[in-house]
Amino acid sequence: MKAVIQHEFGDASVLSYTEVDTPAIGENEVLIKAAYTSVNYADIKKRVGNKGKGKFPLMLGLDVAGVVEKVRPDSTFSVGDRVIAFPKSGSYAEYVVAKESLVFKIPEQLHFEQAAAMPTVSILSYILLHEIGQVKQTDTIVVHSAGGGVGSMLIQLAKLAGVDKIIGTVGSLDKASYVKQLGADVVCTYENFAEEVLKETNGAGANVIFDSVAGEVTDRSLDCLAFYGTLVQFGNSSGKVGHIKTSDVHSSCRNIKGFSLGTTRERDPERLKPVADKVIELFASNKVSLPIAKVFPLKDAAQAHRLIQSRKYQGKVLLKM
Repeated sequence: MKAVIQHEFGDASVLSYTEVDTPAIGENEVLIKAAYTSVNYADIKKRVGNKGKGKFPLMLGLDVAGVVEKVRPDSTFSVGDRVIAFPKSGSYAEYVVAKESLVFKIPEQLHFEQAAAMPTVSILSYILLHEIGQVKQTDTIVVHSAGGGVGSMLIQLAKLAGVDKIIGTVGSLDKASYVKQLGADVVCTYENFAEEVLKETNGAGANVIFDSVAGEVTDRSLDCLAFYGTLVQFGNSSGKVGHIKTSDVHSSCRNIKGFSLGTTRERDPERLKPVADKVIELFASNKVSLPIAKVFPLKDAAQAHRLIQSRKYQGKVLLKM
């Protein structure tokens, strides 16, 4: 089968489109013929990696949409089932293997292209909004990186839930109209969001802030987080750490919560199925959707990575097998 692999860390040129063996399935696993996979910022971070800490050859990719090709005799899945999944060893390939606990059936009316855009960002966003952030309709929330995949999904889910005020932050106001179309009430840049949030809330601050950027964005988020508010930290796309002092939380009764979908896939996969069922229904009924920025053929994975790193896109970037 064809796949994209790398033998060293580095820039996008290390991605190699080549022939590899089709993987075999083990107990409680299925083989999936992939139709599309999404490209996530986590793929960029993994590709660059830590020198001296790599296990090669390495295949990137978090999720996939396709058709079940092979199952074990006692499987709950059947050959021909349309599914989304989190494969166990990457998804940049024509065939992938996934544990049954991380495979979810999708209905006929959900196109593979839209299905491939949703697994990581929609399941993550639903958990962040409803389980970790526990957002209420009366809340004011801030969504950092509002033009990215998770940001796009968080805003739509918050709008669907009737959240009172949704503030999105972006690196450039070129994305402002796109973020407002998704449902944001206010869009501002990372440079001035703290001041804007305080102005929009008459100085009270936001009830919940969703932070995947970290670094200085985390620091400034605490400048505009309300008393009893919650900062939800789930990434560090800036590549820098944010600083939180005990004095930032105890006297103001604020909460700092962290969440990782990767950790949950590994340690508590059963937690994901009820969420997956809910978001699949939302997508199938067209209550939410994800704009597709661009679809690249699998062989052009390096170009897809360069687009992601340029940040000059809106929505999801996909690879087509």
